[in-house]
Amino acid sequence: MTNRPEPVATYRVQLSPEFGFVDVIGILGHLADLGVSHLYLSPIGTAMPGSTHGYDWVPPPQVSPDLGGHDGLHALRAAARALGIGILIDIVPNHTGVALVLHNPWFADLLRHGPGSRFARYFDADFSSDNGSDGRLALPILASDGDLSPLTVDPHGILHYYDHEFPTAPGTLGGTAIDVHERQHYRLVPWDSGIIGYRRFFTVNELAALRQEDDSVYDATHAWIRELLDADLIDGVRVDHPDGLWDPMAYLERLRGDIGTDRLLYIEKILAADESLEPTLPVDGTTGYDQLRMIDAVFTAPPGVAELSEIHEHATGVPGDTHWLHDAQRHRKLTTLAEQFPAEHRRLVRALTHSDPTADSAGVADAVAELIADLGVYRADYPSLRPRLVRIAGQIAQRRPDLRNALALIVRATSTPGAPTSRLAQTCGAVTAKSVEDSLFYRTARLVSAQEVGGDPADPAVSLPTFHQHNVVRAGEWPRSMTASSTHDTKRGEDVRARIALLTQVPERWSMLVRRMWGIAPPPDRLTGYFLLQNVIGVWPVDGRVTADLQNRLCAYARKAARESGLQTTWTEVDEAFETALDEWIVTLTTGPAAELIGGLVHRIAPAWRQESLARKAIALLGPGVPDIYQGTEWFEDSLVDPDNRRAVDFQRSTAHPKTRLVGTALQVRRRHLPAFGPGGDYRPIPADGPAGDHTIAFGRGVVGEDDPRVIVVTARFTHSLHAERAAATTLTLPTGTWTDALSGADHRGLVDLGTLRAENPVVILTREPASTR
Repeated sequence: MTNRPEPVATYRVQLSPEFGFVDVIGILGHLADLGVSHLYLSPIGTAMPGSTHGYDWVPPPQVSPDLGGHDGLHALRAAARALGIGILIDIVPNHTGVALVLHNPWFADLLRHGPGSRFARYFDADFSSDNGSDGRLALPILASDGDLSPLTVDPHGILHYYDHEFPTAPGTLGGTAIDVHERQHYRLVPWDSGIIGYRRFFTVNELAALRQEDDSVYDATHAWIRELLDADLIDGVRVDHPDGLWDPMAYLERLRGDIGTDRLLYIEKILAADESLEPTLPVDGTTGYDQLRMIDAVFTAPPGVAELSEIHEHATGVPGDTHWLHDAQRHRKLTTLAEQFPAEHRRLVRALTHSDPTADSAGVADAVAELIADLGVYRADYPSLRPRLVRIAGQIAQRRPDLRNALALIVRATSTPGAPTSRLAQTCGAVTAKSVEDSLFYRTARLVSAQEVGGDPADPAVSLPTFHQHNVVRAGEWPRSMTASSTHDTKRGEDVRARIALLTQVPERWSMLVRRMWGIAPPPDRLTGYFLLQNVIGVWPVDGRVTADLQNRLCAYARKAARESGLQTTWTEVDEAFETALDEWIVTLTTGPAAELIGGLVHRIAPAWRQESLARKAIALLGPGVPDIYQGTEWFEDSLVDPDNRRAVDFQRSTAHPKTRLVGTALQVRRRHLPAFGPGGDYRPIPADGPAGDHTIAFGRGVVGEDDPRVIVVTARFTHSLHAERAAATTLTLPTGTWTDALSGADHRGLVDLGTLRAENPVVILTREPASTR
């Protein structure tokens, strides 16, 4: 960054036709009061009719009129700039929306003209003769029986299948609708046939992937972004799911060239617990799930995790421990590849064996499945991960000697850039996402707060030294990387996760609650019920008043979670009797004796929850990286998975709130001491001596080369058992001088005990600036 200021914090806003640019202008004063430096907007392009999120954008790429159009963006830019607030936008290079084919002129032209379409190169379309649909582009639309009799053709030459509409090629009309269909460049096939003619975003048929590796595609999809850059309307971009691209590194190099070195560039990259961000990427960092996982983990009590494993098996009849999770993850990946990605699997095998017609295709298919199941990362074609792929392939060969030759072929074929390398990477990422975050994480429930995007429920806790060392490295290597706490994609919001994680501090009381609940309100399915009960604890109002709105939200969440798990009901084969029973169970939980039991536990852990919600937020705001504040999370929030976490935010509520005050104060301190938080800043663990030493999280933020930190943060974890006597007997030594708490105004010097520091607030933010500047 050269000509633009260092970011202090981003604020994520979810745009929609009901909350467009003019509405964002209305909240800018609030964001300025918080101390936010950058507005972070969800996709701003024209999207499919009725879209509530914008990720299903449609060509030609342009600022959406539904949000306010180009003029609205200009007005927002001017209003934000007047308050010193920059703008980041979320861009979606991997895919485009095709739910309503005729609303996407590129995809419609592909269907109309087939391989001869001028947009054929835009999509990763399979017109090969052995694609399973006689060389036509397969569209998985039909019912399972493949019956084409509902097809009709309207006077405009549009082919209809119920509410689906498809263009027809010139000169193909005449005869029955089935005759017309037979003459097209596409084939409608059963939705569950395993045949699909284009690469998708994961398994979403309504999102067709784009070939950004083609220069013409890149230019067509990024010209409007260049116009925004030339007009200086944006200060950076967040790239949605770059791992879905053919070559993310080449794409990001080109994008960095477009936006320049002085604008921010973030990527939505999901890192495994043992994976580091590729150091050669020309980005400022990820959107922060890696840091979310670490902050969550340091507040998770290891002894409680072990006890929750026993409770899980007793309550559900299914092991939920680390060993089971590792085995289950591998099994889910193999199953997901076979059931949801057969077409991608076949194309991958074709790419791998293309240069060797004597290769054993069946063996390669088996070997690549084993490799995808064991890799443990979204994609392994980044330079720093190549040794991982080779190592895992060797381990599989030891376990499966019959696959040794096939694995050797895969390693050779993926040693250089090309179709084998990219197709393996793209398929691996899609399978990982759908089998883990969107499947396994709904099929187990030892501790659902750890079952998060980028989470590691198999090992959900980290020690304090590990946490500090991670932050030391992060401050040095990725000082501008985002720190997420909640996002539009998190399975549950930050305060909900904080509440659920507290169960590791009270496993005996949790076990008692589950036993009593199973007695008075047994769920229709034990595993589903155990999963949902933790989420109910997470969103339960502290005052105990469960509204009809919350009850409805929980019912909607329960249905989505049950369908995602696929254990009793699914999105495509809905078990209405089970879902009705689930609704009735939620009503039982939220009324009468069951509600009293839940309310009792929530009331007991509420003091610790308030402390740890604030502590987590403080670490996100003042730890290494740029904090990202998701809309509304400057207050306590109770969001579950989307669409619940994309509800409208009441920005008129009072800012006389402990979390809002913490956010504003922390960002003021961060802004005043910005050199300590950006490149050239560092992270310094501060030890605490005494019986509550392991409860104490204390660190300084300073400038490399300076003896003392400029800001010191002190807070605590495992607060349910942090008794006053232990806190008073635990001390920290502050650097020379008088340190003033930015929240309470109290002064501290030298040796100070944890109880005195936290006497007024669970979080202490100390600075040494003169009193006149406070």
